[in-house]
Formats: sequence, C-alpha cells, structure tokens
Amino acid sequence: MLHWFLLPVTLCGVLIGIDAVDWLRGRMDVMDPVGWVGLFGVHFFFIAPLLVVLWDRQMNYLPAMPDWRPWLGRMGILNLAGLLLYRVARGWIRIPANHSSRKIRVIQPRIFVIILYFALCITFGLQMLVYIQSGGVSGYIARYESRGDGIGFQGMGALFAFSESFPFLLFIGIAVHIRQHENRRTWFHILIILLLFFVLRLFFGGLRGSRSNTIYAMVWAVGVIHLWIRPVPKRFLAAGAIVAVAFLYIMGFYKALGSDFFKIFEKGTDLAQLEKQTNRTFEGAIIGDLSRADVQAYMLRNLTEKWEDFPYAHGRTYLAGYTVIIPRAIWPSKPPHKVMEGTQALSGPGTYAPGVREASRVYGLMGEAMLNFGVRAAPLSFISLGLLVGMVRRWYYQLHSDDIFRLWIPFLILFCVTYIVSDSDNNAVSLVMRSLMPAIILWFGSRSTIIKGAQS
Repeated sequence: MLHWFLLPVTLCGVLIGIDAVDWLRGRMDVMDPVGWVGLFGVHFFFIAPLLVVLWDRQMNYLPAMPDWRPWLGRMGILNLAGLLLYRVARGWIRIPANHSSRKIRVIQPRIFVIILYFALCITFGLQMLVYIQSGGVSGYIARYESRGDGIGFQGMGALFAFSESFPFLLFIGIAVHIRQHENRRTWFHILIILLLFFVLRLFFGGLRGSRSNTIYAMVWAVGVIHLWIRPVPKRFLAAGAIVAVAFLYIMGFYKALGSDFFKIFEKGTDLAQLEKQTNRTFEGAIIGDLSRADVQAYMLRNLTEKWEDFPYAHGRTYLAGYTVIIPRAIWPSKPPHKVMEGTQALSGPGTYAPGVREASRVYGLMGEAMLNFGVRAAPLSFISLGLLVGMVRRWYYQLHSDDIFRLWIPFLILFCVTYIVSDSDNNAVSLVMRSLMPAIILWFGSRSTIIKGAQS
C-alpha cells in the first residue's frame, strides 16, 4: 500500500469528505444532495481505490492487471481535477433569499384520489399482465434467466416504465394519508409501510435482477418520509446503509443463479462455495457495484498505453444512450450506445461484435467521458455534476412544506448520486422507469397556488 497513488486518492477523499463531514455534523439538512454526494463520494473516490489494491481486485473475463497502483494514482489525479471543477460549478448556482410570495403546487384532494386510484389500477393490471404472459412468478423468473439467450424482457422497457410504478404510486398515496393523521406517524407504522414497499418492489421489478432499482426505491421512500411525514434520524440511515449492502451482496447470487437461488436456503450452501460458483463476492459488491475504480483504471491504462488508435465516440454514446427510452417498435435500428466503445476500450479496437462480443459494464461519469473525449478532457464532465447538484439543491431548499413536489424531489436527490456511478443510458432509464409516472400523477393531482411569507 506504500505507493505514491495514496497521495491523489487521499486528496480526493479529503476534498469530497468536506461535504460528508458537514452532513454528519448537521450543517446541512439530512436530504441535502451535497451531503449525499459527499457521503457516497468518500467511498467512490477514496475507499474503493484502496480496497482494489488491498484485495488485488481483478475483473472477470479480462486479463489481470499486474499492478493497480500507478493507474489508480493517475485516476486519482483525474478525479481530483474533476472534483475541483465540481465544487466550482456547484458554487455558480446560489440559493436565493425567500420571496414574500411565490407559487407552489398543493394537492387537490378529490382529484388526486381519483387520479391515483385510476393509475394504481392501470399499473397493477399491467404488471399482472406481464406475469400472466410469463406464466406466473416462476415463469417470470425463468424469463429473466433466459436473458443470456437474447430473450428475457427485450422490448418491454416502455411497459415496465408504467407497470413497475405501482409501488411508488401506492407509497405516495399512503404518505399523503399518513400526513393527515398524526397518530399514524409513529416509527412502528412507518417501518411496516417500508417493509410492504420493499416486498412490492421485489415483485414489481426486483425479480428482474435489478438490485439497484430496489435499493434506490428504498432511498426514495426514506426521503419521502423525511420530507413529508417526519424527520429521519441519521442512525436510521446508517442502519439502512448496512442493510442495503447486505441486500446487494445476497441478491447478487440471485442475479447469477435465477430460480436456483431459492434452493440454497434448502441446502444450506456455504457462502464461500456460492461465491466460487457464481463469481459473486463481497469484494465485487463493494467495488464492482458501488464504485468504478477498477474499470476506470483499467480503461485508463489501455487508452494511454495500449490503444493509441482508439476510435473515440466524440459524444455519440450520450446521444445513443438517451435513445434507450425510445421503444424499438418505434426505432428498430437504434445505434449501439456505450457498449461499442466500452468493448473496444477493454479488449482493443475492432473487437466489438454485436451479439457475440459485447462488454456489459458500466463506466461511470468519468469513464464514459474518457470513451468520448479522451483522458485529458474527461474531468470536464464533472462540471455537469456540479450544475446538477447545484440546481437540485436550490430547488430543494426553496420547496414549501406543503409543496406536492416534496414527494418527488427525492428522485432527483438520488439521481445526483447515481449520476457519478452511471452512464447516460442508465441515467435515462433511471429517470423514466422510476420518476415519470409519479411526476405525472403529482402534477395532475395538484393545483398551483400563491403563498405569502417565508417558507416553512
């Protein structure tokens, strides 16, 4: 571990850790996006690179990296430049003083209930249709298992954007109801509701192997509780983070085994044996799922030392990435997104072969920028992160306590965090799959009104 790479990695930890410490000391609200990015950033930019070296983390299906340290050190320098740009760009957006009067959107009780019930029936019915077409829950899981054969749930993204919104809409309805009944704001009631939401989320998307969707949904639900029902203490969030990591690790076996996952409880299979069988380890969950330290350092080595003639995308992956939300029925010949450049960055120019040789990895904000504009320009991508966090934070602190969009803004707060670790196609799917239907229902179920005085 004694290597020069420690210096830039530690400086990254210090720079992003300032926001994490401010959050822990109560200098900002619990759901402040700056604090959440700071907390996640400590792991992403500081802890994860150290763990890559400590555990000698190697990626599956790729030649081993002989020495991670110099490339993690160079990535630390790039990340340090990016984080400086992030802080500068974030500072460009100020939080204005409260105005004497402003517009907010408040619930129209009767219209909201009608629209919500209608949407719940539609989304529930669509998901039941998916189960019926798949042959029940077991058929649904089998369909998920067939994804490697090019079958799975291809072409159903638009349907899932509506059907899998059911748990979110139900939780919004429950949250609105609880706010009107003070005696139901107890932690006992809240924990029961969170457990119900968790189970529903598993059956409305979780069984498709999307662990992140389930975890992100739970974070959104906690944000709704904090902003709409009652403040959430930090110790509750700490306990939730531990549960989330455990869920990420255990459900990794489901992602690899499918229906065979449930047999491990009958046989009592040892975890070490499962890890060997599935190549799903705790180290993989901590580094591969919650950071991009390994894949970004690997790409950096290849792009600067091995592939001098690498065909950079020059922005193409961003344009192609956001087309994933367009159904193939409308655009059958959509261009490949980051999978083409990603495959070539890991295995060499000319190695990409659709349906034969494709890298399915996620490269993160800095990684996708390297695929498009090269290593030197990649830190500039953090300006977009700073602007995003600044705008969300500004809106967050301007929301009135009765504004209906307090039920929706946790989606954006969460998006600020996932923006670091995701690619453009993941970002597009994230926004549409999770937040589109709730936004529609909240908008049409509310009305604009003018309030006077400072926000409460």
